[in-house]
Amino acid sequence: MAETRNQNDGILPVQALRAAADAGIILSGDNDFIDGQLQPASLDLRLGAEAWRVQASFLPGADSTVAQKLDKFAMHKIDLSAGAVLERGCVYIVKLQESLALSADLSAMANPKSSTGRLDIFTRLITDNALEFETVSKGYHGPLYAEISPRTFSVLVRAGSRLSQLRLRRGEPHISDDMMQDLQRKVGLVHGTDAPDIRDGIALSVNLAPDTQSGMIGWRARKHAGLIDIDAPASVSVNEFWEQLTPDDLTAGGLVLNPDEFYILASREFVTVPKDHAAEMRAYDTRVGEFRAHYAGFFDPGFGVAEIGATPTRAVLEVRSHDVPFLIEQDQTVCRLVYEPMSAIPETLYGSGGSGSNYQSQGLRLAKHFIQD
Repeated sequence: MAETRNQNDGILPVQALRAAADAGIILSGDNDFIDGQLQPASLDLRLGAEAWRVQASFLPGADSTVAQKLDKFAMHKIDLSAGAVLERGCVYIVKLQESLALSADLSAMANPKSSTGRLDIFTRLITDNALEFETVSKGYHGPLYAEISPRTFSVLVRAGSRLSQLRLRRGEPHISDDMMQDLQRKVGLVHGTDAPDIRDGIALSVNLAPDTQSGMIGWRARKHAGLIDIDAPASVSVNEFWEQLTPDDLTAGGLVLNPDEFYILASREFVTVPKDHAAEMRAYDTRVGEFRAHYAGFFDPGFGVAEIGATPTRAVLEVRSHDVPFLIEQDQTVCRLVYEPMSAIPETLYGSGGSGSNYQSQGLRLAKHFIQD
């Protein structure tokens, strides 16, 4: 028997996000969106003017608000109005300009923006009474906060800077393995492998073969590099912050990930997100090794789609090892790409006119802040 779903369920597209703002479901300090804030299937969240340096990461729990926790754990308050430096290795909580008044059938989830992940800025959404990060329960009314912890580079941010993005979901859309198999046959969600592993999403593996043009296999972040202005694209030299990895860096056919160093690698597979679906790359799974792959997880409808001009597009993997050195090898599974249906096709697709798309047809692409040919 064919599987069915409520056609109104799914991830809300850009036009529905705009309508949600008009209806007072998404609220902001100035009651308006800025250029580029709305993406095909997500909303960029803006930092407010208030930030706090905290002793440790926390969740408020069912009986507490974030503000109540800050009264206990905040070390000092920081004004972001004119900009401030968030130091690597420190943890901050920032109140966001947006807040939510969700209806009973709407929930939300968040992820760091692609550039945030590629800068190794650990960023998670927190709500009042939350029991877990990055999720907003159905019917939530209240403020939004971001936990921010730069891991490799110190960053300059200010009120209005955008580090994370939010998706709204109506109902409980579900896509089974059988439905994923059908999509793979009809659309070709991933290319570059003869038999994709489809179980709770599609497995993606690492590519350590050298790029045909540059000869690179990836990037490794330099330690003790300078400051990055989060709102200044193409502002710093790539060589001051990154070193190239080539086949000479391989050991026994693999790449040894040094503990707490940060790497940019690419997937072996080429990824496509059809216009009626959105995707999320799920980070770190203890079953695949002692490392974390991919902080930034949202892939919008239109990513890698040839009909709108994209060339075959790999997923970029932000990878770091924990505790011990770890040997990662060619074709090793590192994460899974999970697809969800859209509630409607977005009026603007990723990579098409009007959509910010810094990473369409990407190779080993670093964050947009670096001057990179």
